[in-house]
Amino acid sequence: MRYQTVIGLEVHLQLSTRTKAFCGCAIDFGQAPNSCVCPICLGLPGTLPVYNKEALNSAIKVALAFNCQIQEHTKFDRKNYFYPDLPKNYQISQFDLPLSRNGHMYIYTENKPKRIGITRIHLEEDAGKLVHEEANSLVDFNRTGIPLIEIVSEPDLNSPQEAFDYLTGLKSIIEYLDVSDCDMEKGSLRCDANISLRPEGSSQLGVKTELKNMNSFKGVKDALQFEVERQAELLLSNQQLVQETRLWDAEKGRTVSMRSKEGAKDYRYFPDPDLTLFNINKAFVEEIRGRLPELPLDKMHRFMKDYSLSEYDAKILVSSKKDSQFAEECIKIYSEKDKKPLVNWLIGPLLQEAKVRKAGISELNIEKKELVNLVGFVQRQEISGLSAKTVLSQMIDTGKSAELLIKEGNLLQVSDLDDLNKIIESVIALNAKSVDDFKAGKSNALMFLVGQVMKKSSGKANPKIAGDLLRRRLSNA
Repeated sequence: MRYQTVIGLEVHLQLSTRTKAFCGCAIDFGQAPNSCVCPICLGLPGTLPVYNKEALNSAIKVALAFNCQIQEHTKFDRKNYFYPDLPKNYQISQFDLPLSRNGHMYIYTENKPKRIGITRIHLEEDAGKLVHEEANSLVDFNRTGIPLIEIVSEPDLNSPQEAFDYLTGLKSIIEYLDVSDCDMEKGSLRCDANISLRPEGSSQLGVKTELKNMNSFKGVKDALQFEVERQAELLLSNQQLVQETRLWDAEKGRTVSMRSKEGAKDYRYFPDPDLTLFNINKAFVEEIRGRLPELPLDKMHRFMKDYSLSEYDAKILVSSKKDSQFAEECIKIYSEKDKKPLVNWLIGPLLQEAKVRKAGISELNIEKKELVNLVGFVQRQEISGLSAKTVLSQMIDTGKSAELLIKEGNLLQVSDLDDLNKIIESVIALNAKSVDDFKAGKSNALMFLVGQVMKKSSGKANPKIAGDLLRRRLSNA
């Protein structure tokens, strides 16, 4: 039997506000443990929470960016459970009246757009953090009360790769909004995944597993792939799957059982008596909508229209807000009507340099004008593409201009026809057999002769011009 994978993701996102969700404690990552706390976020008796308006504005921005319907009435609930890092023994969250519902976003699978539904985006607060030592577990409450939103997808994802694409697309949209740093290492963006398998053609969902403890998008993809194989093996051998929560062990490359999966009834939700019902004015929502920036999908379509780029090229360029700004400024500087040569360098050699250096292209030590100049040298066939890649790396390392590095490396190609013809005559005289092979119809012989020209010129001959000259010279001989 063949099975279809069904995946839904729950993304928790810390909002970059100055203070916590319900109190005035500063949010300052890296401070001494338990130094950014107060009676309110510690849940001491007699304290009353007041929700952070800046967090509400940011959450509405995110909900609108994901095409959600903002609810006219929303409230906070108490989600009751005991964890050592949850000082109140409940989390302030939202249950039946969330901030927003019924959104969507698009991913590209096999270069085709696929609509992924967003069930809801709701507000809540973060818990603290457990720090495990050899014999002890310590609790740091600095993170307690930081404003979170939870983005819950529909079970519309059908492979680990689609889940990966969804997360990268989601992160890109959020970065454009400037509401979170999305730093997974700091815990600003965290993801839980629900996965099940069902027989192909069936509409009924299978028994699901919730996955936790994944600290990178690659980790999410790897954990989901392991679960696909684990669940399929159990189903094919007629063993029973149980609904449970499992942890991802990245070192061992496997998931391990943590506990049985809780349902809503296990959390005993009830309305928080200390927080009023929120009435969200439509005019207020429309004001925020009017301040939304250009989002990745809109920018992609504009790049395609304004600069005649392919969907593939434009999609890569807009994946990061800062990198897309850098790319567009380069495109505007580049005076040629056809922008493709420059774009090839932006998404090719420059992007590769960025990946090696674990940075964005906008973070590299290179001036936009100098990158454009380097591409110009290549387009005019004054230096080879291979030499230009070396120069690019040197430009980033040293901050020197393309022209200076080309001059220092004596990299200008020989394009003068008289000089090239002299080299070609010498190569022809020394390689009579290859000349005869070319005349006999063996096209590879020409490539060999071009290689000999390159060798004799110490790699400085323009290979295209040399090939054309050789072909004409031998065809007329």
